[in-house]
This record gives sequence, C-alpha cells and structure tokens, in this order.
Amino acid sequence: MQPKAFFSFLGFTLLLVATYCPLLRPFGLINWDLYDLNKPYGIVVLLVAVVGIASILLKQYSVKRIAGWMALALVILVYIAAVLKVKSSFSFIPFKGMAGVLTRQIHFKWGWFLLFAGALLSIIPLSKNSIP
Repeated sequence: MQPKAFFSFLGFTLLLVATYCPLLRPFGLINWDLYDLNKPYGIVVLLVAVVGIASILLKQYSVKRIAGWMALALVILVYIAAVLKVKSSFSFIPFKGMAGVLTRQIHFKWGWFLLFAGALLSIIPLSKNSIP
C-alpha cells in the first residue's frame, strides 16, 4: 500500500471509529453518538467508510475518491442538521429566556473533531498525481 493510500485508509478508519464517539451531551446526562442522533444516517456514514476501506484494499481509487467526497458531504450535512436541531429543540417553549437556558445545556463533544478529521484525511491525498 502506498503512503498516500495509507492516509486515506487511516481517514476512512477514523471515520468508522468516530461514528461511535460522543457527539452531543444533552443536560450533562448521557453522551449521544451518531447512531443515537439518527440511526439510518449513521449507518449510511458507516457504509461509506466501509466502501472507502474496501476500495483502497482493492485498489479502486476512483471509488475511493467518490467515497471520500461523499463522506465529507455527509459529515457536513449531519453537523448542520445537529446545529439546527439543537437551536430549534426548545422552540415550543413560549419563554425565550427559558428556551435559551435549556438550549445552552446541550453541548457538542469531541467526536465531531474525529468525524471531520476522518473525512478530510480521506480526501486530502486525492490529487491527480498522488495515486496512479
């Protein structure tokens, strides 16, 4: 395996592992991973990571390129969805101050860094001259 293909392999593996890392912590009680946020969406991200790993092992670099860009798009999309969900989760409360206090009790955790790092690491070595 070439070194640049190894970096993509590492990125897809990191993306696979990051789906199980804590992403949100509501009210300091429990940690939510990607499957707790949205199970079908987590399975799609997991499948894209598995397809990326399989394409590297089978030396199908065009499939790897597509899987890398899809992984990045999916991670960006799930981050935007999580931010919008957190901001609108207490919009049913008529008191804006109370809704703001409750919204601030939902914290983003370190799993987002791993998700973005895995997606970025899987597409960085994808220049035209990097892999034959």
